[in-house]
Amino acid sequence: MKTVKKILKWATLVLIILLTGIAGITASRQHVKYEAPYPGIHASKDTTVIEKGKHLVYSIAHCNACHNKENTESLLETGEDIPLTGGFVFDLPVGKIYSRNITPDKETGIGKYTDGEIARMLRYGVRPDGTAAFDFMPFHNLSDEDLTAIISYLRTQKPVRNEVPANKLNLLGNVVNAFMVKPVGPSEEILPSVKPDSTASYGRYLVNNVANCSGCHTTRDISGGFTGSLLAGGKLEENGITFLPPNLTPHPESRIYGWTQDMFINRFRLGRAIKNSPMPWNNFKHMSDLELKAIYKYLQTVQPMPTNKAG
Repeated sequence: MKTVKKILKWATLVLIILLTGIAGITASRQHVKYEAPYPGIHASKDTTVIEKGKHLVYSIAHCNACHNKENTESLLETGEDIPLTGGFVFDLPVGKIYSRNITPDKETGIGKYTDGEIARMLRYGVRPDGTAAFDFMPFHNLSDEDLTAIISYLRTQKPVRNEVPANKLNLLGNVVNAFMVKPVGPSEEILPSVKPDSTASYGRYLVNNVANCSGCHTTRDISGGFTGSLLAGGKLEENGITFLPPNLTPHPESRIYGWTQDMFINRFRLGRAIKNSPMPWNNFKHMSDLELKAIYKYLQTVQPMPTNKAG
């Protein structure tokens, strides 16, 4: 009996030491600095470039869907500019993640950052202070031209002072942040520009590099990594509501199986039809016919897969 008690005593002591060590390492890794190059991107004052950036921001890249905590759909419908003041909270199992103020305010927004620092954040997920961000904005493969256009438009907004709270991570979030959140970076060659047309190739670029369709339509783990077949359905939880973004592959289980190109475009033009749907329908409805045709054609080329199991 004494031997058993002694073993338990030492086992408990070892466990305490291990947990203390893990806690210490986790705490020490909350602000790890990473190296990443600064893309040679410089904001333009050319009105054509700025207008292209505005189109990307308010349609296919749907920046306002996260970078404003108010309901912006009525403003979208009237064509008004929506201040990208941040503050939207993602209430996740890892804690509360707040979107940032990306107006040119020099104290609370991006006015204090260089074009290169903003471009590095979008392309590599590395903040100006060198820490890695949760991969909520996977614009890593944007062409130089499109990245320039977006930053050029952001620079033209009216500066709005809005101090956004720091992210509030729980214990799990601190562990994820310490060991799983790292810079991502491009997964393919970055092109100087991508020619807009109605081909499947351009549709692939829009779906994977601008609209981030896979971010919702593919199952993911707690760190944001993909766990299911590309575009074969996902799972989202927002404000206590569970959403199951549908399968978009050409498989018979797909939501769009058998749809014609016209049916596809008309659905987008309709806008939001399901209350509380997390999809930014009223951004996407402002995409051009050319963009929607390209996306439709690309989705027909994706490998047909049965719907991912939403665990």
